Amino acid sequence: MKVVLPSAGGLVPYTLGEPRAFARPAGPAASRVAYAAAHVVPDPFGESLDWDATLAFREHLWSYGLGVAEAMDTAQRGMGLDWDVTRELILRSGAAARARGGLIACGAGTDQLPPGPASLDAIAAAYEEQLAVVSEAGAVPILMASRQLAATAAGPDDYAKVYGRLLSQLERPAILHWLGPMFDPALEGYWGTLEPDGAAAAVLAIIGEHAAKVDGIKVSLLDAGREIDLRRRLPDSVRLYTGDDFNYPDLIRDDGHGHSDALLGVFDPIAPAAAAALHALDAGDLDAYEEAFAPTLPLARHIFEAPTYYYKTGVVFLAWLSGHQDHFRMVGGLESARSVPHLVRLFQLADGLYPDPELAAARMRAWLTVQGVAQ
Repeated sequence: MKVVLPSAGGLVPYTLGEPRAFARPAGPAASRVAYAAAHVVPDPFGESLDWDATLAFREHLWSYGLGVAEAMDTAQRGMGLDWDVTRELILRSGAAARARGGLIACGAGTDQLPPGPASLDAIAAAYEEQLAVVSEAGAVPILMASRQLAATAAGPDDYAKVYGRLLSQLERPAILHWLGPMFDPALEGYWGTLEPDGAAAAVLAIIGEHAAKVDGIKVSLLDAGREIDLRRRLPDSVRLYTGDDFNYPDLIRDDGHGHSDALLGVFDPIAPAAAAALHALDAGDLDAYEEAFAPTLPLARHIFEAPTYYYKTGVVFLAWLSGHQDHFRMVGGLESARSVPHLVRLFQLADGLYPDPELAAARMRAWLTVQGVAQ
């Protein structure tokens, strides 16, 4: 299980350790609602997805008691995955969830529209088209942040108008989605203002007016203090789903005033460890909770380092090394978005999470050979 890795000082041998043992739980954790935002596997010989591998990975997440957050940015929404394929992804994943009784929430957005501004009616109609597909799939709807709305809205009132129209129609409460510009620069100033406190006030006003139609809000700002402040101001019936891949262990653990639930991209590569941590929390064993999560935090912070919107490359690289798919390819060729040193460090930080270290080492050696690093 030795691999010769490039470093600043030249080539150095590295030996993978033994995998950490994580038992599959009997079901979901009871004390937190937890979704893993799942990646997709493209068909390397076609224009669509490798449906067998894509759906098998969702089965992997469900087998550890996690919900699947489908068709989110982790699945390359807005970065190569078009609406026609996304529609099929939502419907196929919804059917798979029903067949096995798995928890699923699906993103509805406006990415079938051309880039740039559009009328508020067109934006709302695009959301409605996608929400109808999510409803057909039987999934919890996630109202994804819209690039078109960010480009069009003149202020918070325009967001209130669009979200009010959508929420008033829903039969099933939705999860709102606050994705910071580090994940998508086109979402700068979301909720109608560049001022963070003003943005929080704007979304709290929308939630307050439509609380019965809001299951929760996913917050991906990588700012633990701001998330906690927002969480404490939410109505009691509305969850805060942390999307903070830098600070999730502290945010999920109760701080004496409350806790966050989870909807995280990092739960894709660390599903077994995440499940172990959440079940330890159910049992009140905080030492075991910390033990399960602590080694994953440096890995997560590396995966999501700037430019954060390329985190998906690391997620898919780990899925390939872990044997969940047969190739390291991404929609739109995004596998090239991270450097060799970045992925080498990622390989090391994930040591202990590979279910088959021999396979991970063999694949790493093969990849490094293609990159010009002799083995």
